[in-house]
Amino acid sequence: MRKPQDIIFDYRIRPRKKLGQCFLVDREVMESIEAIAEINSRDVVVEIGAGTGVLTEIIAQKAGKVIAVEVDKKLIDVLRERLGKYKNIEIYPGDILKFNFDAVPVERDCKIKVMGNVPYQISSALIFRLLSFKQFVGSFVLMLQKEVAERLVASPGGKDYGVPSVLLQMFADVQRVMDVPPSCFYPKPKVESSVIKGIFLKKPFMELIDEDFFFRLVKVSFAQRRKMLVNNLKKSKLLDGVSESSIQEALKLTGIENQRRGETLSKEEYGILSNCLRKMLKP
Repeated sequence: MRKPQDIIFDYRIRPRKKLGQCFLVDREVMESIEAIAEINSRDVVVEIGAGTGVLTEIIAQKAGKVIAVEVDKKLIDVLRERLGKYKNIEIYPGDILKFNFDAVPVERDCKIKVMGNVPYQISSALIFRLLSFKQFVGSFVLMLQKEVAERLVASPGGKDYGVPSVLLQMFADVQRVMDVPPSCFYPKPKVESSVIKGIFLKKPFMELIDEDFFFRLVKVSFAQRRKMLVNNLKKSKLLDGVSESSIQEALKLTGIENQRRGETLSKEEYGILSNCLRKMLKP
């Protein structure tokens, strides 16, 4: 199997800053990522940003099928030329943020595995996209900017804890499994990267009356981080029809003090508060 550096040189590939392209060129790291994903012959893997196709080839040795998603039209030609011999690789030209995971055929009782080196500018959007298709995606192994990875696994109370932290941790078991230095990429990014692994739970961490309401409540709660939670809630259109005294009552019932800010609540507290407030709204 050819080295990523050779492919980049031979095909005269020039990383596009607009797309946030930094190609992973360390084969050892690629093999570690494949091992973390625990791929088997029944798996259908959707790879985000196939790039030079080296990781794609590594995945294809184990997976039943690989759907290599690539938005760069110039790289599509490279991938088709290099990977045409593999019967279990499908090259999908397009934006991963528009990819319909529910249209991917999988074996009975199986779910899609998602892998890839994710450009910083689409990290949050991708996480929300995966959450919206969580019933079809079983797990994901993603290379992200270290700062983003830290946010996704953050605990309540810290500056890294935010909307993605709460939402993802409510529906998935997420871990940061390894860090990857800039020297493993071409061109070298100015930031460090980390690999996270997530497994979507069969059910949310706790029972939710209305998942959509939970999503919206969490976003409202972080609307202005410096403000107390109660102030964010009473100004939100989400709770139109619910008086400030009722919001205060809901906080009291869930054991949340009035002075607390949104970033101090755990996912459990958000779940309990969401259920309590949802009951106060008209059907």
